[in-house]
Amino acid sequence: MGVSLTDSKSSELYARALRRLPGGVNSPVRAMRAIGRDPLFIDRAEGAEIIDVDGNHYVDYVCSWGPLIHGHAHPLILDAVQGAARRGTTFGAPTAAEVDLADEVHRRLPSVEMLRMTSSGTEASMSAIRLARAATGREKLLKFSGAYHGHVDGLLAQGGSGLATAGLPASPGVTAAATAATVIVPWNDGEAVVAACAEHELAAILAEPIPANMGLVPPLEGFLELLRNQADANGALLVLDEVITGFRVGRGGAQERAGVTPDLTVMGKIIGGGLPAAAFGGARALMERVAPEGDVYQAGTLSGNPLAVAAGLQTLRMLDEQAYLRLAATTDALATGLAAAAASRPVQVVAVPGLLTVFFTGADEPVTDYAGAQACDAEAYGAWCRALLARGVYPPPSQFEAWFPSTAHTGEHVERTLEAAAAAFAEIA
Repeated sequence: MGVSLTDSKSSELYARALRRLPGGVNSPVRAMRAIGRDPLFIDRAEGAEIIDVDGNHYVDYVCSWGPLIHGHAHPLILDAVQGAARRGTTFGAPTAAEVDLADEVHRRLPSVEMLRMTSSGTEASMSAIRLARAATGREKLLKFSGAYHGHVDGLLAQGGSGLATAGLPASPGVTAAATAATVIVPWNDGEAVVAACAEHELAAILAEPIPANMGLVPPLEGFLELLRNQADANGALLVLDEVITGFRVGRGGAQERAGVTPDLTVMGKIIGGGLPAAAFGGARALMERVAPEGDVYQAGTLSGNPLAVAAGLQTLRMLDEQAYLRLAATTDALATGLAAAAASRPVQVVAVPGLLTVFFTGADEPVTDYAGAQACDAEAYGAWCRALLARGVYPPPSQFEAWFPSTAHTGEHVERTLEAAAAAFAEIA
């Protein structure tokens, strides 16, 4: 399906938005500046397809940046949300469904004996860091270059995601004091981790177990085990940010795939089923430090919102063995087909179940860290994305973001995508 890039209604809305919203958007990567075009304004979506205000249809691989593992507007999830809304949209008081969701998370992530819900991944990261510092009596954190853990001041140093897209090493407004306790090392560099742990007494080692905010860059064999061992030797907590990977790459997230147990887990996206929700959790003894049980303060007016809890619980209940097999098969077909469509071009396709990235760099230069991702040809990626959009496929509009296949993507969707991808590769060549 051909799509016009001069979207009349989208253009009109964008002009209006620029007068009221910074950059015309409410989150930076939506602006599509990294691929050299104006943003699409969306009217509606269903399943694996999204429709803009001009009526153009796209096979959607953004899927709201990860929460929609069952696609858009799934009837069972809508029923759950509508049922919850009829009983009241928010109470500022506990509900039974919050306990049900916590039980479901523990069944999938045994390391999360207790959790505290928040409304965003940023809040969850911030709170997990506060708890780690309180538990250890230390201040310093080790994070990885290119990793993004939300817009927490102390973590906006060599962050990925929208920061990588904009080419910013940090953000104005973040004080030197805020990042002074943040130690940064390259991802997948075991020697740098060992050296940092030898030099600093750390409160926590904070990592995405499968980073997806510099593009998808899986850990090298043994690297997550090294982080676990170094955290133990240092007296630090290991905090795994599974906002993206949690419940997506498998029932028990990336920690189950790797066989590495963190002290704290940060969760988001899928746990809210498409509504704003996140959480952090870990062992009971650690989580009982959180107020009101303990002395580490954390609160949120809409934390555990009934609508988000209903959507998240229904989403998780639908993620059975067959759902994961289907998601893995779709991801594999898409990744294999994209690599074939690229042919001899300098392109790599990296994938794990439910996630993939098309890196515009040669096969002899595998992307193993942020520097490798930055070396990719972002201009060529942008041209390819524009060509995909013109053919009815909606990829993530940044070389530094992951694609999000869903259980709603069918073989026909994959076939349409691969046809569009081959034509797009030919066009930009």
